[in-house]
Amino acid sequence: MKINFHLPTFIITALVFSLISLAGFTFVQQDKGYILDHEKDIAKDDVGPHNGGGKSTAYPFFGKFKGNKVTFRKRILHPGSSIGYHLQESQEIYYIISGNGEMQMNGKSFPVTGGDGILTLPGSSHGIKPAGNEDLTMLIVYQN
Repeated sequence: MKINFHLPTFIITALVFSLISLAGFTFVQQDKGYILDHEKDIAKDDVGPHNGGGKSTAYPFFGKFKGNKVTFRKRILHPGSSIGYHLQESQEIYYIISGNGEMQMNGKSFPVTGGDGILTLPGSSHGIKPAGNEDLTMLIVYQN
């Protein structure tokens, strides 16, 4: 029995099986339906964003997930740090978990504390810093 070897057919068949294998792996990963991040595994020492300076700790939840449409981050601003005053291009939410801070919004300042939520709108400028000698801990959510 003679077997004919046809290189283009072999290459196409190998490519199809490779794609099926990769698709199967992808589907298995997506079948979980969720991603779990532990803050202890993602914590990183950082400076205050937007040229805020000082020391902060960032927790970029789901930062390794490609295609994420929303950023969800916990940030601790340590005394002397801040999120620098900057122009907001999309909606952004700050939720203060603990501590006291001072929010600057469009040239005016107001106090914020645990339990406060602030929605910043496109076209506004803002920054935030801890008040006193305590950490300011917050959640930050915005569209990518």
